[in-house]
Amino acid sequence: MDAVSTATIPAGPRTERWYRAVWRWHFYAGLFCLPFVLWLSVTGGLYLFKPQIEAVIYAPYRNVASGPSLAPEAIAASAVAAVPGSVLHKYVLPESPRDAVQILVGRGAGDVRVWVDPQTGAVLHQVPEEDRLMRVVFRLHGELLAGNLGSALVETAACWTLVMLLTGLFLWWPRGGARLAGLLYPRLRRGRALFWRDIHAVTGLWISLGALFLIVSGLPWANAWGDYFRQVRVVTGTASGRQDWSAGSTTESARRAREDAAMRAMISEHAEHHGQMTMGSMAHMAPPPAALNAVITRATSLHFAAPVEVSPPTAPGTPWQVRSQAENRPRRDSAEIASDGRVVGVERFADRHWIDRAVGYGVAIHEGAWAGLANQLLNLAVLAGLVLLCVSSAVLWWRRRPGGGLGAPQSLAPLHHSWALVLLVLALAAAMPLFGLSLGLAAITEAVLGRIAPRLHLWMGWRKKAASG
Repeated sequence: MDAVSTATIPAGPRTERWYRAVWRWHFYAGLFCLPFVLWLSVTGGLYLFKPQIEAVIYAPYRNVASGPSLAPEAIAASAVAAVPGSVLHKYVLPESPRDAVQILVGRGAGDVRVWVDPQTGAVLHQVPEEDRLMRVVFRLHGELLAGNLGSALVETAACWTLVMLLTGLFLWWPRGGARLAGLLYPRLRRGRALFWRDIHAVTGLWISLGALFLIVSGLPWANAWGDYFRQVRVVTGTASGRQDWSAGSTTESARRAREDAAMRAMISEHAEHHGQMTMGSMAHMAPPPAALNAVITRATSLHFAAPVEVSPPTAPGTPWQVRSQAENRPRRDSAEIASDGRVVGVERFADRHWIDRAVGYGVAIHEGAWAGLANQLLNLAVLAGLVLLCVSSAVLWWRRRPGGGLGAPQSLAPLHHSWALVLLVLALAAAMPLFGLSLGLAAITEAVLGRIAPRLHLWMGWRKKAASG
């Protein structure tokens, strides 16, 4: 649980030295995590409703056509011409023949999403992909709009939030005939102090399991932990195929730049053999343009879950890529289609490695996409509980803080007095390297400040104040 508090321990104070050490770690984990938990809860709550929000934003581009559609190559050419110097990156199959076709074009790492009227070829709207509202919210949530540094901060906060939740569960776990009041439901008429203590404890008990799941299922997106996870999979031989979740904006930008360079190389090679294709906007199409018609026709017949993206080949002799980008990731299938429309191969979600499937389910539930509105509302309740934990912990700390100090519990023992706590810390440090690094830095800082800044050391609660008299 998030606790920047020194609330009285229920059922009488515990005197074990290592028990007080747990209180100490719980306090500092909460102190560091509180602003991040608030931020992630708010941005995550907004991102949960991405389908509903985007349905409203892009409603003007649905049901725009009333007659027969142009060929896909003409629609794609219109989008490419709207963004000078761009090439086709992705063609998104429309959910309805009457809807505007979304085309992703770009240059280098930058994509622009263009909405094209399928009947007239007119460009209805265009926006840089990373400037779309829900893409901005996604990066605010996972990276604080600060790239790898922001991702590292969020990941570190997530790791410490795990520590906070686990130590909170231990501290408040019922012992020796504890009553349900103050455990499963709060006592609302016993005074302010008990009210806030119960709100904090009861909320934490009810939402901890969901919060732990949201944190763990979100770690594969983190830059450092995600790379650590990929390296472990490579070493263990469990990595198979392309990863189906974001590896961070920096990594994704590098991947898009490589694919753009490869697509341009394909166009140049095609132009050398077919000089007539260098004239006009058709020169910027994927080679050859007629292949797009055949590939789109075949991709449509596969009936993958929408939205479905079709990407040009990136090397001679390689097929086009067709991938479902359904919000519910267990519905995501993919295929490879040759330039003549022949299906080279199809990969269903069930065909992927069990680790990829497990992460796919975890990400879908994390984003509220697995079970529709019920999933969204359940996640929202967990996030609201986390906000309530933050608020209640701040109130508890403010009411009980001592004068002239931060209010951290006194350290009555080094960690080695609890073998269970040592094992837990080592396990978390091994599983989450940024947690291990930040824990080591915290220990070093405490030791150094004790020598060079004794007053600050005392204010932080790392050393007991000498008794007067």
